Amino acid sequence: MTDFRPDGSWLDRRAFLRRLALGWVSMSALTTIGQIMKTDPATTPKMPVLFVGHGSPMNALEDNEFSRAWAGLGAALPQPRAILCVSAHWETDGTRVTAMPKPKTIHDFWGFPPDLYKKLYPAPGSPEWAKTTRGTIRSTTVEPDMSWGLDHGTWSVLCRMFPAADVPVFQLSLDRKLPPRRHYEIGRELAPLREQGLLIVGSGNLVHNLGMMEWTDKAFDWAAEFDSKVAALIGKHDHDALIRYEALGPGAALAIPTNEHYLPMLYALALQGKDEPLDFFTEKVVLGSISMRGFRIG
Repeated sequence: MTDFRPDGSWLDRRAFLRRLALGWVSMSALTTIGQIMKTDPATTPKMPVLFVGHGSPMNALEDNEFSRAWAGLGAALPQPRAILCVSAHWETDGTRVTAMPKPKTIHDFWGFPPDLYKKLYPAPGSPEWAKTTRGTIRSTTVEPDMSWGLDHGTWSVLCRMFPAADVPVFQLSLDRKLPPRRHYEIGRELAPLREQGLLIVGSGNLVHNLGMMEWTDKAFDWAAEFDSKVAALIGKHDHDALIRYEALGPGAALAIPTNEHYLPMLYALALQGKDEPLDFFTEKVVLGSISMRGFRIG
């Protein structure tokens, strides 16, 4: 009888028990077998997938409809073994994955109140799951990264969903050189991680035009129209049209002047099974040109 290790190798269970009985097993090996037992496919439920329209980092502090929705969603989710986040705020040359045991909280924004810069999210990282992710993605080389951490696309959302910060969190970067279809294909390769107890989160915004943003409660017509069009295509499972978003009419250029906030949505959609349900948990355009739409798959 064999079990799957987090590092991608296999463990013979009978051999392990024999070594345990003879006192030949180290504490590190006991830790490994504990991780394996917790991620046994027979006992670990397939985890949902999320896309979160994260908007302003002030959502980490403010009590509003979005922060409340995220908190409720976190309370309803199965407990993940770890969380892998694809954030709009980490673009790199090549694909990278954070692999440090203690990722720092990155305050990658300017001009906000001092309390926001004091906000920390001290979740542990997971070098082990980072290694597993590198082995799971086969179509491109994924390099380990020891310098990034958790940017606000990740921690401003997770501090609401998992406020105890006791679930390991690591990030996968967006290779700025890749076209949207390749990002979608990389997302599909992450599917086995769901079976092993990982919660995969894409964090961005379907409509994100900071240059046209205004302090208003109303959505610009073009922003609301594009958000609704994308939502309808998501509902129809028309992923090909969503990958080719530039062909979705003149509103696309306004809604997606640069695509780093749109791409995390493709990673989430790539993980949707043919008959897997998808539900929107937030769906509103704010500040004229920022869509806060988010959804859960599974």
